[in-house]
Amino acid sequence: MSESWNKRTQAVHGGIRRSQYNEVSESIFLTQGFVYDTAEQAEARFIETGPDEFIYARYGNPTVSMFEQRIAALEGAEDAFATASGMAAVNAALTAMLQAGDHVVSAKALFGSCLFILENILTRFGVEVTFVDGTDLEQWRAAIRPDTKAVFFESMSNPTLEVIDISAVAALAHAVGATVIVDNVFSTPVFSRAIEQGADVVVYSATKHIDGQGRALGGVILGTQDFIRGTVEPYLKHTGGALSPFNAWIMLKGLETMSLRVNAQAETAQQVAEALEGHEALERTLYPGLASHAQNALVQTQLGGKGGTVLSLDIKGGKRGAFSFLNALTIPVISNNLGDAKSIATHPATTTHQRLSDEQKDTLGITPGLVRLSIGLEDAGDLLSDIRQALAVSQA
Repeated sequence: MSESWNKRTQAVHGGIRRSQYNEVSESIFLTQGFVYDTAEQAEARFIETGPDEFIYARYGNPTVSMFEQRIAALEGAEDAFATASGMAAVNAALTAMLQAGDHVVSAKALFGSCLFILENILTRFGVEVTFVDGTDLEQWRAAIRPDTKAVFFESMSNPTLEVIDISAVAALAHAVGATVIVDNVFSTPVFSRAIEQGADVVVYSATKHIDGQGRALGGVILGTQDFIRGTVEPYLKHTGGALSPFNAWIMLKGLETMSLRVNAQAETAQQVAEALEGHEALERTLYPGLASHAQNALVQTQLGGKGGTVLSLDIKGGKRGAFSFLNALTIPVISNNLGDAKSIATHPATTTHQRLSDEQKDTLGITPGLVRLSIGLEDAGDLLSDIRQALAVSQA
């Protein structure tokens, strides 16, 4: 494997581990445990394992290791640990490094479950959390203290698609020695260069674009070898958030086509957003690739001008208008995933973010009329025609 390979090549060939049969497609090592030739070998392996030595599937597995090595090469990270879900990755990235008395600064625009970990779980165990407007560098500067242990944010927020300046926030955090943890799902491994831009730890829900076809749950934490093996691995080995070998194999297969899928989806999302901006049925069209987006200039430098695969539409008529729109769609399905080959429509206020108070929703811009659209691989013209007819129904 060459470190000079382009991302698309890394996504196909990175981390290959072949058995004695030299198979083309990666093998699924569907096993819980591993056999030792002698008692002495078992003892030695529990003291220290090599790159081709495994103990128990909760600790590591050849198929899972292939996925970890491939996504690490793709992301430009030293190492990775795969988890059972994206939320297992977020939880472990934070919890493994924090203890009572630590201080965390976080963007307040977060997925509901991420917010729950920060507001309810970490604080329960004595971690102090300060929330800021992630797009306001002055708020980050004011909140980060000499004793701040970590900062956490979604590089592109869910569902209002705010884009946070990774390099600028990282510079503020690193000035006090804080660890920068970035949930990078919406930016995708295809468009993001988060580690190069200053992130210390990057988290993905592999359930989204990495699988890309709605089949399996998975997550991954990426960072330095010291952080992954010294901090994250002991926590996950003993708390059980490991990725299954079969799901790891699905993620490996997903990585092979991810660049093709994500680029096609982002191209369609751009077309749809441009065509719908200013539509009479809409209060707002939110898409980072639009020139009107508040962080569009940052998108050019941080994401290579790519606005991602998701857009949000704020439909006139509030919840009634949004529900009428959703029920009139014939191509996008109503669900709560994203990054799928199928276009998916979600009403965040009543699903993914329903646990937030009305005040929190108002602060984050999650209005009753907001619909999140994850763009799939369908024809752009077909999608636009369907969305337009559903918008007409929403205002009838």
